Amino acid sequence: MKENWQSKNIIIGAIVGAVIGIVGASILNQTAIKAETRPQITAGDGVKVGLGVLAVLRLLADLGTR
Repeated sequence: MKENWQSKNIIIGAIVGAVIGIVGASILNQTAIKAETRPQITAGDGVKVGLGVLAVLRLLADLGTR
């Protein structure tokens, strides 16, 4: 059975991830509105974002081993 701190970490991580996703989408929308175009996200952009997310997750994993 999971200990209480593990559940709290999962819940906090989910909330923080959702908030960051909403902020990111808002920034993307604002940028598109200012440029008066629709957001143009290419496969290359998706790969860049994915690698950035993986880098952040790796940093977080390293924090957990201290």
